[in-house]
Amino acid sequence: MNTPIVLAPGLSAKLAGDPVNAKSNADKARGTSQDFEAMFLNSMLQQVFAGVGEGPFSGGHAAGVWRSFLTDEYAKSIAKNGGIGIADSVYQSLLAQQEVKSAGTTAPKGVVTP
Repeated sequence: MNTPIVLAPGLSAKLAGDPVNAKSNADKARGTSQDFEAMFLNSMLQQVFAGVGEGPFSGGHAAGVWRSFLTDEYAKSIAKNGGIGIADSVYQSLLAQQEVKSAGTTAPKGVVTP
């Protein structure tokens, strides 16, 4: 899924002379937000699969290890293909934080900066 790069106004003005840098910052923010959503989904999926029986051909410690790999891949796939909306919210927050840092101003209401 290709989403257009939308930078916050202050950030896009600052990086207007360097479109490669603006794109890489937006790509990093998109990747980070998708990783965060995948981590959240993985946690949810682990809880869902915790009650599922092991079946006749699996069992023991290895089944739990492979199940964790499976839930991790499911979570990554869901996040990559649109997810449940968490990545979009995190992405917008990351762009707002980048704008605040690049402008050297205080954060807007509702934006938490480290």
